[in-house]
Amino acid sequence: MAVGRQWLAALPQPSAILSMCEEGDIIVLEANAAFTDAFRSHSLSQIMERASIEWRNRVETFIESDRSCESFELRRDGTLGPEYFMCTIGRLPTEGAPLILFTAIDRTSDRTIEKNLRRELLSDGLTALPNRTGFGEEIDDRLSNTVWPDNAQFGIIAIDLSRFSRVNESLGPMAGDELLITVAKRLKSSLRQGDVLARIGGNDFAIFARLNNGLSDALHIVQRIREALSSPIRLSDLQIRVDCAIGCALSIDLKDDPDDVVRKAQAAVKIAKRSGKVEIYRNGVLKEAQRRFSIESRLREALAHGGLTLAYQPLIHLQTGEITGFEALARWHDPELGHVAPVEFIAVAEESGLITSLGRWAAYEAAQALSRWDVRYGQPLPVGVNVNLSPIQMARDDVASMFEEALRYSGIAGSRLTAELTESAIIADPDKARKLLFALKDLQMPIAMDDFGTGFSNLASLHSLPIDILKIDRSFVSSMAEDHDKAVIVRTILSLAESLNLKVTAEGIETQELALALQQMGCWQGQGYYFARPMSEADAFDYWRARWNFETV
Repeated sequence: MAVGRQWLAALPQPSAILSMCEEGDIIVLEANAAFTDAFRSHSLSQIMERASIEWRNRVETFIESDRSCESFELRRDGTLGPEYFMCTIGRLPTEGAPLILFTAIDRTSDRTIEKNLRRELLSDGLTALPNRTGFGEEIDDRLSNTVWPDNAQFGIIAIDLSRFSRVNESLGPMAGDELLITVAKRLKSSLRQGDVLARIGGNDFAIFARLNNGLSDALHIVQRIREALSSPIRLSDLQIRVDCAIGCALSIDLKDDPDDVVRKAQAAVKIAKRSGKVEIYRNGVLKEAQRRFSIESRLREALAHGGLTLAYQPLIHLQTGEITGFEALARWHDPELGHVAPVEFIAVAEESGLITSLGRWAAYEAAQALSRWDVRYGQPLPVGVNVNLSPIQMARDDVASMFEEALRYSGIAGSRLTAELTESAIIADPDKARKLLFALKDLQMPIAMDDFGTGFSNLASLHSLPIDILKIDRSFVSSMAEDHDKAVIVRTILSLAESLNLKVTAEGIETQELALALQQMGCWQGQGYYFARPMSEADAFDYWRARWNFETV
């Protein structure tokens, strides 16, 4: 074995020549110094016993097989923690008893680096909680390595911190980070043994919980969460009260895909943000969320490539039958989704932030339509167009600049473009709304308050704001003939408007009876299916030209 000893001495890694004795034990015939230093043993069987019986059996099985070489990882407990070796065993050409060349490469530092990198990959650096990927692995581990009762199920509780962006904007990102760390600690205090808390987004947390009693267990955890977040959090010199939206999704059985349950909980929390209540996932909610995602994706493309159109519904002077203008209404027929109702895609636009692009497109297109009508007629038409403003667009966009550009590009007078906004848009930020309305008045634009009667505006705000028109919501108009209370509300709004020197438009006029009743009440203007449905730009021009001699109601 002298030659073998020389070969081993030439190898830098721990190496040995093994054999199997008649009793079946693995023995070390020759070993280099690196092997002796690394293992400090002349019996590989002892090494294997300290490491794992599985690997000892693996070596024995290899010796008994006809394979020429094999590799495996050896783990053993060292003085400073686990040690890892990548081992290779191969047959040496010899006659008689088989000889095996064993080499081992120390991979302990590599495994430590991998472990640290994996920890960073799977955890949130700010809160030290699992991140979205780590959350999935923690769930898989709990489901695979925990004994579950036969009737047990699991649930995901998603938590979205409300108004978190305001903390970042007002106090800075450091305060936002401090808030998240404090919230994470409080949420962790509300967990039971075996529950898993993760931070799965910027201000989104999620809890995996075993539910032995179904929904009642989930609601109990929700109550603990609310109690944990009930007291204010001190940031700098401020006391911040944390509000959150909570959505829950429950598995049907333990074979459910955890990722699917997490998505369902996230869909439920989106509904909770709108409702202000704890929401439990219902069948169909995920489909709704997936449709909203499809709508958002397709809407973004439609806005970029001119896929939307404006329809125009006439506004009729109820005393003379004159067409005083049109309301511009966005319409969308998508090649993949088909016809998408405005109530659906506008809600998605507001949720996704696309409402700014949508609102700008509508304002520019409406102004350009007026310009094109003027060219066809040979002079400015005696009509205008009403453009709707979303509260979110008013909050995020420079609306006055948008209208100024729309008027300048089209060359039409500001008096022909009416801005329609809802009461809720004014209530959300009264000071900003006031500045915007006065800026629009500087452009000579009329201002209409849409859906009047459904909000909470008071007489003082109406009197102090530069509003020209009140639009009575269709919910009052359409049923006023058979509902005495609705008729009283309409009369009251008309009387209020007269005292404040405001004009009134009634929406939702669908019968001649309603048109005549409103005419007798002294209502200035109306719109609805009785007069015409929304129509294309070309049809709207033809409709005006056919009635330009002012038919009667």
